[in-house]
Amino acid sequence: MIRTKEECRIEYREHMRDGKGTVEIAHFITGDEELCNKGRLFSKITLKSGCSIGFHVHEKDSELFYMIKGEALYNDNGTVKKVGAGDVMICPPGEGHGIENASDETVEFVAVIVYK
Repeated sequence: MIRTKEECRIEYREHMRDGKGTVEIAHFITGDEELCNKGRLFSKITLKSGCSIGFHVHEKDSELFYMIKGEALYNDNGTVKKVGAGDVMICPPGEGHGIENASDETVEFVAVIVYK
């Protein structure tokens, strides 16, 4: 199967996880079954300048980010570090994270959520 970028559903979320601004999510999959019911998200997320996804804890799943473009501040269980293109961030079950675009450039990353 091939899904073109035009076929990917785009979603806009205001104040995602109590974050700032509007987050754009390009969903690459249409449901859990496309990940063999082992996950629920495979998407490209775009954060414009000043936008963020607020800190939250993953109880029953893990989230992985791969930075495509830009620099962001990544909150890894309360420790904030700068991340950029090519970096990978992993949030295992029971841990928390958040991400903020504190730069003037747009930030893009791929996010995957897999079940525990």
